[in-house]
Amino acid sequence: MADILVLYYSQYGSTAEMANYIARGVNQIDGASAIVRTVPAVSSVCEATEEEIPDSGSPYATLDDLKNCSGLALGSPTHFGNMAAPMKHFLDNTSELWFSGALTDKPAGVFTAVSSMHGGHETTLLSMMLPLMHHGMILLGVPSSEPALMNTIAGGTPYGPSHLSGAKIKGLDEDEKSICRNLGTRLATTALALVNAKK
Repeated sequence: MADILVLYYSQYGSTAEMANYIARGVNQIDGASAIVRTVPAVSSVCEATEEEIPDSGSPYATLDDLKNCSGLALGSPTHFGNMAAPMKHFLDNTSELWFSGALTDKPAGVFTAVSSMHGGHETTLLSMMLPLMHHGMILLGVPSSEPALMNTIAGGTPYGPSHLSGAKIKGLDEDEKSICRNLGTRLATTALALVNAKK
């Protein structure tokens, strides 16, 4: 069995919607299961703490969720061409996993939502890849064999799924959904192959 952690931060719901479609892709693969988690918001003015269980949505992730997963999909909205502070804060506190090598050789992919066409889709995806590379993870993108990648006019990149959101756009389009599911199935298939290779 391969458990794929779909870990995201979402401010207005678009990244959460992407996470759910990635989880659907994971769950399409026999022997794989998606575990969907989020991270709490952070305060810009003081050390703030959130309740242990969010009011709604996915549960908050723990370091054990990362340690025990067979693969990871990491998502954040784009904030000035970079991942959002809550996701960066969570990743900054994974040093013990780096020291132990807990994520080494596990497959990972990244995804983002952004409110403007040139708002930094690809730079945000690259920003999320960097800490995963330091953890020794195996990065997966979206191959050109995914037809939706060639058809999309709003979101989706070879680096990972993206979604153009905003006031005039309601939800993911069919191409964006397909690209999200593609990443989920690739992560699940790769994780299973790696798990089976260690037997």
